[in-house]
Amino acid sequence: MKRRRWIYGSAGLAAGALGALSAWWLHLPGKIQPAGAHSHPFWAVSLQTPGGQSLAMASLRGRPLLVNFWATWCPPCIEELPLLDAFHQAHRNRGWQMLGIAIDQPSAVRGWMQRSPLSFPVALGGLEGSQMSQALGNTSGGLPFSVLFAGSGDILERKLGQLSADDLERWAARL
Repeated sequence: MKRRRWIYGSAGLAAGALGALSAWWLHLPGKIQPAGAHSHPFWAVSLQTPGGQSLAMASLRGRPLLVNFWATWCPPCIEELPLLDAFHQAHRNRGWQMLGIAIDQPSAVRGWMQRSPLSFPVALGGLEGSQMSQALGNTSGGLPFSVLFAGSGDILERKLGQLSADDLERWAARL
């Protein structure tokens, strides 16, 4: 009887550990998602730009897309935006797209962008943007958070925290 409990207990622990390991592996930053990931709910969302236009995420499919979630109150976010802008300017002629999703008050974003314009589109995320970030793998909800999509819509890379020039060049080399 003791041996049977030990076997069942060990099997249960092994199954739990395997499940946890599988979940960890599937959500590793940089892990290519399984086929069909391009049907992610991200592509069905439309957000408003600071100028009041609607921007459908589906309109950005078909070419590599780097999405960066940021806020005006987030120092590492503000620090990385000039790097992202320079990357966008250097790579847009090669088909790259960039989108900033501001998790912030619209008035704060508009004011910041008047002082520091960006060459890539920005959308106002608000609460929906926070949920979108979490659905894309940002389980802690921290900022900045970046996601690289292939032209197919599949997620190729994720990073929580400030991007570096090395990160961007490594990501660019993937496509």
